[in-house]
Amino acid sequence: MATELTLLSRNYCHLCHDMEVALTPLADEFGALVTVVDVDADPALEARYDELVPVLLHGDTELCHYFLDEAKTREYLAGIR
Repeated sequence: MATELTLLSRNYCHLCHDMEVALTPLADEFGALVTVVDVDADPALEARYDELVPVLLHGDTELCHYFLDEAKTREYLAGIR
């Protein structure tokens, strides 16, 4: 079963787009599925993560925000294999 990651994003957010692009090869390497969620479409998510977007999650575990922390994300993904 593939690891499912969630990227909380906004359509007009360049940091969000940058994180999605940076995450793609890492997700491919680990066979992870990435679901991009518009944080503004969910009031609860917007209230919780508003100023932190983009946020990369695995379930309820926050892996990073603002920028992809590739080393931390790689270590995390390797540990859950």
